[in-house]
Formats: sequence, structure tokens, C-alpha cells
Amino acid sequence: MNALQATGLHVSLGGMPVLHGIDLALPAGRWTAIVGPNGAGKSTLLKALAGLLPHGGHVALLGRSMAQLPQRERARALSWLGQGDVGADDLPVYDVAMLGRLPHQPWLAPPSAADRAAVEQALRATQAWDWRERSLGALSGGERQRVLLARALAVQAQVLLMDEPLSNLDPPHQADWLALVRALVAQGKTVVSVLHEISFALHADELVVMDGGRVTHQGPCDDAATHRAMENVFGGRIAIHRLAHGWVAIPK
Repeated sequence: MNALQATGLHVSLGGMPVLHGIDLALPAGRWTAIVGPNGAGKSTLLKALAGLLPHGGHVALLGRSMAQLPQRERARALSWLGQGDVGADDLPVYDVAMLGRLPHQPWLAPPSAADRAAVEQALRATQAWDWRERSLGALSGGERQRVLLARALAVQAQVLLMDEPLSNLDPPHQADWLALVRALVAQGKTVVSVLHEISFALHADELVVMDGGRVTHQGPCDDAATHRAMENVFGGRIAIHRLAHGWVAIPK
């Protein structure tokens, strides 16, 4: 089963075409990384798949038309972490994470025990539990990013879309993010991420390579054809090499 499927997906921004009739199927229960040069349309594609941008064509979420899904049902099934997402700086960290539970709560109802358990689990998973009473505005960029990731995790959605999730994270917490994604996939979740960090993207199960608003290649991360597609899309300025525990992209 596909977690997300796009058919003839096209998007224009400011009257300029950005995505050009993309056909794409993203498998469920796997981690897919989207890579490509600046301006390739990666973030636009992710936003269109999330239903955050007007688009032409068709998008299906877990086998159902996105356009026909009730908004609340879609919000429970698909979680979003955007690049440069903002939050209310005066809100405590705990309350920011609790926003991820809104799709599960009746209107004006207080958080349930399940909501509180989900938020604690998410904050502990991102190592943000100890700051739960601090305001979001008092945190560093990296700390803030971990809280926003906790908000996305608290939804407990089947599909998680993340646009540049490693921004502002130092190397140890980037490694933590990688372990967290692997744990989510082991639980049967689907993760789709846009990444500039090519060597991190090579840890994914599948890669989608983009250029000029089109998908130029999709395939397993350990496939030689995928490596060639990545090297080509960056103009031959990187080379993919095998290491003991995976693959790495090295500038030429």
C-alpha cells in the first residue's frame, strides 16, 4: 500500500509553474527522503502532498482521495513539520506540544489522559521534557526545533512529513533524529523528509531525486542507479561512496 500517491501533480506560485505534472507513489511503512538542488521544488512538493498548497492533479493519502477526506480525519492521519515553522513564543513548551493533539480532542474539551501521555512521550523522545515549563521564545533555535518536532510526533499520525527537520540541530541531535525516524518506521509509520544533508538522506529506505520541478529518479538508497541520479542532479560535484555502515556523499 502507498502512504501517499500523486498523479499529474502541478503547482504554480505567483503565476510561475513550479511543479510539472508529477506522478509519484510513496510506500507505506518506509522512510523516503526527497533530495535535489536549490529550487528543484522539493519543499513545494512536500507542501502539496500535505494539502498545504493549491494544486492541480490528484493526491491520495493511505488510499483515499485527500480532497475528500474530512479535515479532522486528515489531521489525525498526517502530521507536518515545516521549515521555519513558527509557534506562539509565550506558550510553554508543554502547551506547544499539546497542539499536536488538537485533531484528537472534542471542541473545547480538556486534554485527556491519552493526550497527556502522547505529549510526554513526544517531549521525552526529542529530549525536551525537562523544558516543558519554559516558554518557546526562551529557547535556542535547535531547542525550538526539537519542540516543534515533538508537536508533530504528538499527533501520532500514520504519515509524517518533515521539511528540513535537521535545521538548527547540532550533530548529536541530528543523530538522535535519525534514530527516532528509524524507530518510527519500525513501528510501521511512514516518514517523508526533504533534506539538504545528502549523507543523512542516504540512510533512508527510498530516495526521490528532483530537479526543475520534476522527479528525475526514485529508487532504493543502496541502488547504484539512485547514486548516479544523485550525482548527476548535482552536476557531478558529489560522489557517493560506501562506508562500513552505509553510504556517504563526498564533494568532488
